[in-house]
Amino acid sequence: MLLCPPGVYRPQTDTRLLAGALRQVGVPAGARVLELGTGSGAVAVTAARAGCEVVAVDVSARAVLTARLNALLRGVPIRVLRGDLFAPVADEVFDVIVANPPYVPGDADPSAARGRARAWEAGPTGRAVLDRICSAAPRHLTPSGTLLVVHSALSGVATTLVTLRRAGMRAQVIARHREPFGPVMHGRAETLTARGLLRPGQGHEDLVVVRADRTEARRDHGRGRRAA
Repeated sequence: MLLCPPGVYRPQTDTRLLAGALRQVGVPAGARVLELGTGSGAVAVTAARAGCEVVAVDVSARAVLTARLNALLRGVPIRVLRGDLFAPVADEVFDVIVANPPYVPGDADPSAARGRARAWEAGPTGRAVLDRICSAAPRHLTPSGTLLVVHSALSGVATTLVTLRRAGMRAQVIARHREPFGPVMHGRAETLTARGLLRPGQGHEDLVVVRADRTEARRDHGRGRRAA
């Protein structure tokens, strides 16, 4: 179990789904991996244990300290930086970028969120941070780089795929999981139903992992080899 103090997003199904997708892709040892919104550092630790060179970013000072401590306790080298998405790595490129951004639609201003709410407040469409990642990620990937991003289907899977494809990437859903509503979604179900985002009585959401590649997808994921 990772340390996860109050105010830091505790690893949940979306975290495990993203970590599983990273293992599925078969990133080779030595690859440069960037995790955006690292929280407790769970996915960053997964990448570091696979022998990757890992950089993790979070806007929360508490999350940064937590991720650093979890990396130290597990004996893996992770460079953890505080900042807004790509700002701390503005001039860097990576082989893989992984992200579990806020994606819960709501009326609160995401920029005003504090504590754990930073992990889910995503504006009216649930895409306040997601759209920024889709727009900027291609510039921070190597020519054969891959983006892995997890979010709720309520935030618009088609929008994510279209946005990434328009940026010249090959995008597809590689993992999906149906998840019962937690406390946050239960509290917003009535409002989201009135807005047409949920069916009456719906008590679940589909979580998806979208993979986007700048070039041909890697072949032979199990051996971690890149396409020729």
